[in-house]
Amino acid sequence: MLGAAALLTIGAAPAARLDVSFDHVRSAKGMLRVCLTGDPKNFPTCIDDHNATKRSVPASTATLRFDGLPRGGYAVAVIHDENDNRKLDTFAGIPREGFGFSRNPTIGFGPPRFAAARFAIDSDAEAQQVRLRYIL
Repeated sequence: MLGAAALLTIGAAPAARLDVSFDHVRSAKGMLRVCLTGDPKNFPTCIDDHNATKRSVPASTATLRFDGLPRGGYAVAVIHDENDNRKLDTFAGIPREGFGFSRNPTIGFGPPRFAAARFAIDSDAEAQQVRLRYIL
């Protein structure tokens, strides 16, 4: 019996854990909308990415855990949806709510490229700290 169980695990892709912590969240109002993706074409929105992992957690959440991830390259995008309307509110194209990305890349006009936010999961556990930024 044990031999059969061992055979089933041979060749199984190693699964990893990712802990994402949130820093500089200006209030506990609303939700943090988190997208974890390995697809550069769908970063940072994850709209058409069927393999993306999306989570919504209360803005008071300090850390979010993703379990069972295949090893590889990923990026995280976060918005602080303070009014809980399920989108990033803008005024004249400028975000009115908080946002952040893995690796905390420099922000110019528009979101960073996937490569700037990309990190590798190549062990059993990885951690990323995302600093939220507010412009308005």
